[in-house]
Amino acid sequence: MKALDDALARLDRARVPADLFGADEAEAARRYRRLARLVHPDATGGRTRDAFIRLNALWHTYNRDDHGVITTRRHAYRLSGDPIGGDLAELYAAEPGVLLKMPRDPRDSDLVEREAVALRRLPEDGDGKFLPYVPRLVESFRHRDAATGAQRQVNVIAALDGFRSLTEVGTAYPDGVDPRDAAWMWRRLLVGLGFAHRAGVLHGAVLPDHVLIHPEKHGLVLVDWCYSVPGCYAHVDSSGRVPAMVDRYAGWYPPEVPGRRPASPATDIFMATRCMTGLMGGKAPPAMRSFARGCTLPAQNRRPSDAWRLLAELDELLERLYGRRRFRPFHLPAPN
Repeated sequence: MKALDDALARLDRARVPADLFGADEAEAARRYRRLARLVHPDATGGRTRDAFIRLNALWHTYNRDDHGVITTRRHAYRLSGDPIGGDLAELYAAEPGVLLKMPRDPRDSDLVEREAVALRRLPEDGDGKFLPYVPRLVESFRHRDAATGAQRQVNVIAALDGFRSLTEVGTAYPDGVDPRDAAWMWRRLLVGLGFAHRAGVLHGAVLPDHVLIHPEKHGLVLVDWCYSVPGCYAHVDSSGRVPAMVDRYAGWYPPEVPGRRPASPATDIFMATRCMTGLMGGKAPPAMRSFARGCTLPAQNRRPSDAWRLLAELDELLERLYGRRRFRPFHLPAPN
């Protein structure tokens, strides 16, 4: 127990990778392997999961190939800055203008590959004019960890400038967003889903962290397709089920997801509606709340399943409530 306590204390004190690993590369690898054995969740009954995640984040930051350059057959990516922690992966900003998405746990590489399959299929089978609603996949490759030999699937995604998540919007407007502002976000979210569904892809995790908006340009992008259901591919589970859930949003999913039943477009529509009602808080007018209730019924087959048809119904509702559509500037305070 003392060795584990010492390892956890060292991790807690470390502010940068060098604090934990030192400068010598061979010694750094030995330190990493020793700490990984001590704090691995399998060795502690899951008690040290957060510590293991932090250890791997520090190690990935330290262990950048060729002094911060990762080279593939197609490109050389120069990493910069500290990684951004996601649900299951770390995002590394890199030149030229991309993000490298690496799973913290190599066992989650199948989910990262699932995202790559979805992001390849959308441009091939969907209407190209709607491609701005999804991230652009530059390439996907396997990366070997120099210390452990573990193989990770890595996705390289074009960076998005000026976009903010619905989580950030909700934080900036704790009393709720004006429904007239939420309206354009809702419309664009349904467009993005309609595009994906016609291409045969379900997103599977339409959550506030995964919906990005551009406040000034009224743009929207659906990110993190690791939980998608992209149809019947030999190398992707074709059960039709959403493969995993984001634990902190467990209450946002419709019953078929925790019930491990096949998903459908109605699954995405349920979660998209939850995003928008959560964003407006108590400000939504009664007619809009009634519209939302119909989209979040527990019974999957009673919910709307056609995002394009639902968009037309939403437009009719908005015209009755607010008249003809007009552009409303939307302000979001700059991030701290």
